[in-house]
Amino acid sequence: MRPVPPVLLLALLAVDAGNILPGAAGVESRGQKVWAREGSSTLLPCYLSPRKRGKSRKQLSDRTSVLWKRHGASAPQELHVVLEVEYTGLRKTALPMRPRVSVLDSALRNGNFSLRINPVRSDDAGLYEAQVTYNTEVRSCQVELGVVTVTLNPPRLVVENEPLLLSCNSSHRASLVETCWFHNGRPVLNSGTFCSLHGAVYILRPTVSDSGSWHCQLRYADNEIVSATHSLQILGFNGPTNPVVYAAAGSAVDLPCTLNYLPSAFGIHVVKAHWSHFAGGHLQNWSILQNQSNRSFPLHLPVVGPVDAGRYCCAVAVGNKMLSRDVTLAVITVTPGIQGPVSEGSHLLLTCSLTHPQGHEHFQWKHLSSASAGKKLTVATSHNLKDSRVQTGPTLEIPQVSQKDVGIWECSVYGPEGRLGSVEYGLQITGAQVSSPPTIFSGQVTFGLMLTLFFLLMVCVLALGLQKRVRLPASFPALERIVAVTVPKEMEENQKQTIQQTEC
Repeated sequence: MRPVPPVLLLALLAVDAGNILPGAAGVESRGQKVWAREGSSTLLPCYLSPRKRGKSRKQLSDRTSVLWKRHGASAPQELHVVLEVEYTGLRKTALPMRPRVSVLDSALRNGNFSLRINPVRSDDAGLYEAQVTYNTEVRSCQVELGVVTVTLNPPRLVVENEPLLLSCNSSHRASLVETCWFHNGRPVLNSGTFCSLHGAVYILRPTVSDSGSWHCQLRYADNEIVSATHSLQILGFNGPTNPVVYAAAGSAVDLPCTLNYLPSAFGIHVVKAHWSHFAGGHLQNWSILQNQSNRSFPLHLPVVGPVDAGRYCCAVAVGNKMLSRDVTLAVITVTPGIQGPVSEGSHLLLTCSLTHPQGHEHFQWKHLSSASAGKKLTVATSHNLKDSRVQTGPTLEIPQVSQKDVGIWECSVYGPEGRLGSVEYGLQITGAQVSSPPTIFSGQVTFGLMLTLFFLLMVCVLALGLQKRVRLPASFPALERIVAVTVPKEMEENQKQTIQQTEC
């Protein structure tokens, strides 16, 4: 049996940068096959066997050269130079592949002669051969490069709501039997959104949620399986499709309009946004110009009311593409049942209303007590209100308004996602003092005033009696002293004469 000459062992490496899986076909006598996605980086492996490298380790660093050639597509016997590295370090590269091909000098000394191609093009597919010369020996290896192409239409900038076509094909010559698509690991089935036909998938109205990993798998008649993964970026808006912003009447609000990617990521450096709102038979317009460092275009409204509620449209021009989104402004208001001043003891109804409700909102009333600096919250329940049903309804009923009801009442709007917005109403009672300290102080003042009035009344009665010359018993000296102090000065002389007559 003839001895097998020394050969260079071929190792097939997984290409992570291009997300390419190796084919299922076995290794042919001419070498191995590497699959790469167009636009990615790939490595054509070629190594000197460890056993041979152990015997010639010193000679590899002195006089070693490598020559990579490519077989012609129409005439396989024709060889075209791809890259040549002489032992002196001189490099020669074919013009069509310069500077996309390279080998590492440090790897050459360790017996690694692999050829890197970055980026891979579809016409790079074919059979490659490396000739390695060290000392007086010449060894060769062969690697076949297969290219998988994932094509987007439109090719560069993909925006939401614009139809998109994803196609997948490869350089394999066998007949294609089946094409399968996966989105973020899940099989893509024909539906009203996706349509798969002849190796391509058609997305009717792409949304931001369609971004992510798209994986195609091609199965051929010779059982060769080729697959590739493409990371799809769809330019659109952050947040829900039709956002609703809840704001209190009289407050300021910012309507959101934010892209999910920076326009500069797609080579766009100037972006213009346009806001419009139709209300009262008039069309309002606002223009916002931003540079590449920003992707947010909010509309600021300093004061909003029920007349400002409604649908606003944000249109963003990115290159030659136009994206638009509707934003609804819902205004929260409180309407009291009593117009004007509210008197103590009156029956009061506070109604919380919402413009443009979505059907899932519910209301809750809270009393923001001013008795403490921390604004302690008191939830309106059946303990301080007549009817417990007002907890979940828009109407707050106070049967008899009292001092404890004075302050700020808050109406909050809730939805499935939590609190959506709130509005406050300040309740004042006619003639009542709002601050807490006067509550104690006013009682003290009232008591003192009543006591003073009582003493004045007694003095007047005594003075009247003295004027009618009413005799006082001699046993009331204390009363004489009281009268002398409290009677006005103009009656002092008459009072003294009357006392002297009484003593006689």
